[in-house]
Amino acid sequence: MSIDANMGEEEGFGQALGVYLHVPFCSTACDFCAFYQIQSDRKGILSYIEGVRRELELVDIGNRRIDTLFWGGGTPGLLPAGDMLQVASAITGAYGKPRKEWTVEMAPSSVKRDKLEALKEAGVTRISMGIQSLNERLLEALGRQHSVKQIHKAYELIREIGFESVNVDLIFAIPTQSEEEWREDVRSALAMGPDHLSTYCLTFEEDTALFVKLQQGKVSIDPEREARFYTAIWEEANRAGFQQYEISNYAKPGHACHHNMNTWRMTEWIGIGPSAASQFAGTRHTNVPDLKAWLDGLENGKRGLVERQALSPELLLEDALIFGLRMNEGVDLRSLERRFGLPLRNLRIFDQLVEAGRAERDGDRFRLSPDGRLVADAVGEAFLGCFSS
Repeated sequence: MSIDANMGEEEGFGQALGVYLHVPFCSTACDFCAFYQIQSDRKGILSYIEGVRRELELVDIGNRRIDTLFWGGGTPGLLPAGDMLQVASAITGAYGKPRKEWTVEMAPSSVKRDKLEALKEAGVTRISMGIQSLNERLLEALGRQHSVKQIHKAYELIREIGFESVNVDLIFAIPTQSEEEWREDVRSALAMGPDHLSTYCLTFEEDTALFVKLQQGKVSIDPEREARFYTAIWEEANRAGFQQYEISNYAKPGHACHHNMNTWRMTEWIGIGPSAASQFAGTRHTNVPDLKAWLDGLENGKRGLVERQALSPELLLEDALIFGLRMNEGVDLRSLERRFGLPLRNLRIFDQLVEAGRAERDGDRFRLSPDGRLVADAVGEAFLGCFSS
């Protein structure tokens, strides 16, 4: 059962359309972050805003309306309030306001009253704040630039301005973090009173400070420890009245993230900005991850797309299964067959996963079991190549 009863699984297949805006500016790089980011200056910000305008002119959506809009980064909150309004105006002028949800990611240190008031004026409905931890020692270990005091001050200000939904992000399995410290982080975050909680296992991405430490043997990966931390979230979130609706996400009723749900269901989205990814008009592609190269392409009327891939029914079905099974509600196999025109329900792999205790099946409804959610990546790999000719 979906956490949002008004958003059934078949709604929007082939129709829902999202926009993701990548704001590449950061004041400093966190030790764990591998997203494309650069330090901001006035010239760079102004050129970025002009680039957004130009890219929007190159992506025609016809008479369609966008359902969701998501600003990520980088740190969107580094944009001054007036610049936020300019970017918002450019997007809504091109595509109109999103029908369902408008999310902006904010770092605690970037939360200011004038910026929040600008976002509220523009029509933003959801703020997602990356707090990562409420433990000063662990924040320092992650290389974060904010304090626990700043987190609480920022959260109170966001609530004062009055957005419909507020999400906070936490990271677990940080080196030297104990299970009790993790439980305390979850309890402290939920005690703040958010509508939504996202929790992510620390990953060691190449070209990050943490990856270097891993290569040097200063930190290590422990899958059993990660599994204990993961199941601890279920217990703490359930006690607080939050429902898990996806591997990493928990929400109060009515506050699940529509943008991400549409993405997991393999609908369409348009990526705007350097390094932003798109799945639109039969192709999947990524903008060049370089501000100057992105701007140079737009000067010549081109988006500078890289990693372009044509979308076949087989590829989309494979991904709809892999990502759809991340959601607790799972997938409806009959609906997927109708959508992609490919036989699916009688594949042996479904019985194998049930027999292994990694999945549950109720008629055409197929979902991961609690044990399966602990190894969701491995389950996803089992579907790779299932539909290739």
